[in-house]
Amino acid sequence: MLNDRPTKLVPPVLAKMAAWSLCLILTGVVVFYFVQVIARLSFVVLPVAIALLLTALLFPMTRSLRQAGMRPIYATWLTMLAALAVLAGTGWLVGARATEEFPNLVKQVEATISDVQEWLVTGPLHLQQTQITQYFTEVTNYIQAQRTAITGTVLSAGAVAVEVLASIVLLLFVTFFLLKDGERIWAWFLKGFGRMSPRVDRAGRAAWATLSHYVQGSVLVAAVHGVVMGIVLAGMGVPLWAPLAVLIFLASFIPIVGIFFAGTVATLVTLGAKGIVYALVFVGILVVEQQLENHVLQPLIVGRALKFHPLAIILALSVGGILAGIAGAVVAVPVAAVIYRALPELMTDQPALPPPSTVAVAAAPDVGGELPSAAPDPGDAPDAGKSGGAGRAGADSE
Repeated sequence: MLNDRPTKLVPPVLAKMAAWSLCLILTGVVVFYFVQVIARLSFVVLPVAIALLLTALLFPMTRSLRQAGMRPIYATWLTMLAALAVLAGTGWLVGARATEEFPNLVKQVEATISDVQEWLVTGPLHLQQTQITQYFTEVTNYIQAQRTAITGTVLSAGAVAVEVLASIVLLLFVTFFLLKDGERIWAWFLKGFGRMSPRVDRAGRAAWATLSHYVQGSVLVAAVHGVVMGIVLAGMGVPLWAPLAVLIFLASFIPIVGIFFAGTVATLVTLGAKGIVYALVFVGILVVEQQLENHVLQPLIVGRALKFHPLAIILALSVGGILAGIAGAVVAVPVAAVIYRALPELMTDQPALPPPSTVAVAAAPDVGGELPSAAPDPGDAPDAGKSGGAGRAGADSE
């Protein structure tokens, strides 16, 4: 009776709230220290995360080559070489266009500045030439004053060039082995969960399907955005239209901030090269195309796979941006979507799935589709699990 007295003094509702609060505090502590560990290991974590995204993007090609009868090692090498060829070709196009058109851009900008000076004197403002010269002198002095800071930034950026190169090498290695041995890596990973492996397998397959849908859909939407705006810039006769199209494509992966930055750069180049009328036309087309992308392409291509409410996307972007800046905003939505889709599978106790013919961490039957089962319950079918999943995975990786 004495032992029951303290519990009787606490209302049941308050006891439940205290229990939930304790669980939330413990979860918060674990998440905090986990984030700290990731921050300390960012040199490794960031290349691995990018490698997962690249694997989700490139694996459909590797899978198609394997299904055509090519050995996994050759299919992986061909996929990697094709990706590197696309990057090299894009870099060559951007570099060639920039080298060819940059002198013309300088001349057009000088002519535009001359026209603006004339308009400021003869236009409705009726400014004096001395005032205009003073304004330009102030701008020039400000740029000269900031040259030291800019030079210091460039030098500090050059100091980390070795780390960036090492990260790129690590990224390529991780991507190569995920494409080639993803099945064996996933099977080895599941062995550490024992009887929980079926749940982890289902959660992993759901997470991979969501990530594949997001990456492939986002790349398609960004490509459409970059191609459309590149055609608009080329049609207007704007110099450096190819580098600007690539910039818009890359900036499309950075939510909100990316398209604002790329659009501002493209607008300034258009303004300097073609004048204010072309710049206003370009801004109008950019706004219309961005609205079509947000309300048509994104919901049709990406939204159906993620099934995320816009409010959830905004909150995820805000939290990711606060915690990790631009990089956090980039990965916030896919991370939140992966967790949202994987948790129900991890918490649900379903019957063990039948023995698979292959185990796949990076194998989806269609674009972003679900992964086939990789781990039957070891207590129900030990022989089938050994002969089916692991044996076939070893055969495929030869």
